[in-house]
Amino acid sequence: MTQGAHILVVDDEVNIRGALVTLLEKKGHRVRGAGTGEEALEELEAAPADLVMTDLKMPGIGGMEFLRRLKAKWPETEVVVMTAYGSIDTAVEAMRCGAYDYLTKPIDRERFPIVVEKALDRHALATENKQLKSRLDTRTRFDQMVGDSEPMRRVYNMVEMVAESDVTVLLTGESGTGKELVARAIHHRSARANGPFITLNCGALPENLFESELFGYDKGAFTGAMATKLGRFELAHEGTLLLDEVGELSLKSQVDFLRVLETKEFRRLGGTKVIKVDTRIIAATNRNLEAAVKQGDFREDLYYRLNVVPIHLPPLRERAEDIPLLVNRFLIAFSTQYRREPKEVSRDAMRLLRLYAWPGNIRQLRNLMERLVVTVKDAMIQPEHLPEEIQASKEDARTMLVTLGTPLEQIERDVIQRTLAEVTNHREKAAKLLGISLRALQYKIKEYGIRA
Repeated sequence: MTQGAHILVVDDEVNIRGALVTLLEKKGHRVRGAGTGEEALEELEAAPADLVMTDLKMPGIGGMEFLRRLKAKWPETEVVVMTAYGSIDTAVEAMRCGAYDYLTKPIDRERFPIVVEKALDRHALATENKQLKSRLDTRTRFDQMVGDSEPMRRVYNMVEMVAESDVTVLLTGESGTGKELVARAIHHRSARANGPFITLNCGALPENLFESELFGYDKGAFTGAMATKLGRFELAHEGTLLLDEVGELSLKSQVDFLRVLETKEFRRLGGTKVIKVDTRIIAATNRNLEAAVKQGDFREDLYYRLNVVPIHLPPLRERAEDIPLLVNRFLIAFSTQYRREPKEVSRDAMRLLRLYAWPGNIRQLRNLMERLVVTVKDAMIQPEHLPEEIQASKEDARTMLVTLGTPLEQIERDVIQRTLAEVTNHREKAAKLLGISLRALQYKIKEYGIRA
């Protein structure tokens, strides 16, 4: 039998419900119980189930109406209905409405595990097919990461190296550089690819909600806790949990998280049962955590726990050679989405896009391309179609800022790339501007792997 499945048992008879819950828990499943259809819907809202076993004759909305609402909202959940021997016709009707099978009461102890196993096998197969289709559609999501620059090649290499292990990864970089995309790439190339990928935006949560979101809560844990809710840690069991903006956690929340990170054990709020999870952690931040540690805003022990393998995402201004690739990808995607004729970017407009500093990084570029697809009627995007701040970047076209401490090889490579862009890849003009021979330039282009 498939083990570790999430099962919800719905029956208004307490003794029957309790017996079935106990029997299924002994098989290694995570089982919840509900006494009415309304209560069961609340449980499913808190956390979907792989299999629901429900009585058909219940007070309130009744079994058939509960089945219809369940299948309308969670069509992938398998349902086995339970009914009295004289109500077989109702059970058959339930199967027409989407139930997988039925059991007659009193429950046959020999048939019961067989029906459960078959229902879970069907759910597992459907889930596997859905995940396989998703992975084929995105080619494991790696193709969603666009760029052929040296900084991005380093990112790709790191993703390949860490994906197959369960090592904790810390993604750093400015807002909009694609940290969640990299986290998804790591997940989809790992052995956990068939498991869930769950995200938690730490920056969007007030301190008093962090525990309930991360660990969940049991029914009755506090006023308003009408049903048990699974936390993100539990939902990410056998998968990956991305903690985005982890640098925004309060010191108290950092202590709570560190404890679970070390033990992989926790209790839901209001609960007594210790829950152990098998979850991979990826953290992401746009803050300098090392500086935050020195300032006392971030715990040093948590920092070292998270910073096992750091992967830095470069800002777009440091990978300007990737901008044409990104522009092309976004223009094609949005032209398809909005059913517009494909657009191209003129050389002058592309030159301005490459010169602009992009404080919002890829997210800002993506939003601009979406706007241009919708608002520009011409097939060719010209400089005048671009926002004023990007048009103004032409004033700095022949200026290049160099950060103190940048390796000379990197500076030389960047100067050659910028010069080639300035003369639209005309090598003889570039060599003349750089004051070197054409042969020397060609050697440098090959040495640095510059595409020109």
